Amino acid sequence: MHYSQNEKFDIINLVEKSDLGVLRTLKELKVNKTTFYNWYYRYVNEGYDGLSRNKSKREGSWNKINQADRDKVVEIALEKPELSARELAWHITDKCSYYISESSVYPILKENGLISVPAFRLMSASDKFHDHGQYAEGFL
Repeated sequence: MHYSQNEKFDIINLVEKSDLGVLRTLKELKVNKTTFYNWYYRYVNEGYDGLSRNKSKREGSWNKINQADRDKVVEIALEKPELSARELAWHITDKCSYYISESSVYPILKENGLISVPAFRLMSASDKFHDHGQYAEGFL
């Protein structure tokens, strides 16, 4: 459970003013002792502002493929246009000693306009089986 800055401040005040003692008060409030002391340490050193939630310093995703590797995928795809995304991923893994999955290659190719849409022929079951009753009799 995440507590707001104000809730943390209130808990610190309750613990400081409690006659039960720190551990018993925290047990009654169902707050972990280590968590409380982390809050308290930040409160003593930084004041009320120290109780605010820390913002993540990381920008973007931790597993995002960097631009140099994305450019390399595009370069190899242009050299070998006959390869599908899966085949291209295998080729990069085998020849470049760099692992990249098909699910990572496909969006890179798509955003660079290197995915061609295959021509599909739509066919329904009625195209294949003209006499629907012929096969159902054997199951009755």
